[in-house]
Amino acid sequence: MPATVKASDVNEGEELKPWTYQVQREDLLRYANASGDQNPIHQDEAFAKSVGLPDVIAHGMQTMAKIGQYVTDWAGDPGAVVRFKTRFTKPVVVPAAGGSSVTISGRVIAKSGTTVTLQLTASTMDGSCGEAEADVELS
Repeated sequence: MPATVKASDVNEGEELKPWTYQVQREDLLRYANASGDQNPIHQDEAFAKSVGLPDVIAHGMQTMAKIGQYVTDWAGDPGAVVRFKTRFTKPVVVPAAGGSSVTISGRVIAKSGTTVTLQLTASTMDGSCGEAEADVELS
């Protein structure tokens, strides 16, 4: 399925609409079970604090997957993403009460023919928790 975004409708410098999602402790358990990553820093508050963390933290790969979801939802086709790289800048702390909100934003930083390069940032109230760059082949 081709991307639903047309290259002719996208301009260099264009800001993409931000997306905010919630991370709750139950999400961490589901992700741990699905991924096989049972590291206690993601589920055991006492353990996380014993190793110097402020509380349990979300899996970095879960944050990366959410950034990827943002890109594929925008493009309309997961197959349109031809390059994707990420860097984690800070853990997403997930307190028992209320969880955490993460906002992903993006900007078109380059365009060559029908391929655009997106610069992406995932942020919490405490600042950036992840950065990414993606090349997307548009229709």
